[in-house]
Amino acid sequence: MKKEQDSNVTEFVLLGLSSSWELQLFLFLLFLFFYIAIVLGNLLIVVTVQVHAHLLQSPMYYFLGHLSFIDLCLSCVTVPKMLEDFLQQSKSISFSGCLTQIYFLHFLGASEMFLLTVMAYDRYVAICNPLRYLTIMNPQLCLWLVLACWCGGFIHSIMQIILVIQLPFCGPNELDNFYCDVPQVIKLACMDTYVVEVLMIANSGLLSLVCFLVLLFSYAIILITLRTHFRQGQNKVLSTCASHLTVVSLIFMPCIFIYLRPFCSFSVDKIFSVFYTVITPMLNPLIYTLRNADMKTAMKKLRIKPCGIPLLC
Repeated sequence: MKKEQDSNVTEFVLLGLSSSWELQLFLFLLFLFFYIAIVLGNLLIVVTVQVHAHLLQSPMYYFLGHLSFIDLCLSCVTVPKMLEDFLQQSKSISFSGCLTQIYFLHFLGASEMFLLTVMAYDRYVAICNPLRYLTIMNPQLCLWLVLACWCGGFIHSIMQIILVIQLPFCGPNELDNFYCDVPQVIKLACMDTYVVEVLMIANSGLLSLVCFLVLLFSYAIILITLRTHFRQGQNKVLSTCASHLTVVSLIFMPCIFIYLRPFCSFSVDKIFSVFYTVITPMLNPLIYTLRNADMKTAMKKLRIKPCGIPLLC
């Protein structure tokens, strides 16, 4: 009963990226451009993979389609609210809206981490066991792996919400960020949150670190295998691996920095947050398409292939 009485905060105030009105107008235009690029780029990849059967039947492009869908959804969790706040003097979010944002942010973020790990395994099988690749990475296994990624993200996110929702909040209610996330919200609880912080670090921080190490280990084995066994076609495989490693670094490094440490504020926290929620979803389509001849060819065919989508015909 005492905890319920203490939890009298009904909304949080988001301090955002800047308090200067002129700078906020500039940031609004900049991030509006980023958001349009995110939506169009990732939607283009999803449509391209779905329209071309040979891409959809390929495990790598099947996973890439899901990755683009996650990036598209992930950007919608934070960017629209940020754009709205740039044009308002009062930047607030309800308590339930804050929890909803945390849930989808961690649900989609964890699902993406698991999916990138699966994509690394896919490349490992393709390069280290090419003769049995299609047998091992059959459509049924790919479907189950994707479902496991979504389920893993759901479980991770629910654990975050369960820990946060039990905390009492009695003021202040200012979040030094442009969206709700666990580190900032926990700091506002009017109780000792040491145990909760340790649980959060174990949940989010270790998840990011373990997945990142697994990915690095997988690509290290791939590079060793290429160097010792294969000579022909190395450039194409190295290009694919370089694309994956670039995406992995852009996603995991900010997450490890934010979550694998005590919840204290640093001046660069917002920069890493922008990288994770905006820059990475925007760069992923560019990274995968500019370095991938198959995707570029398939996208060019969209313009001349008769279909029922006016924008693509």
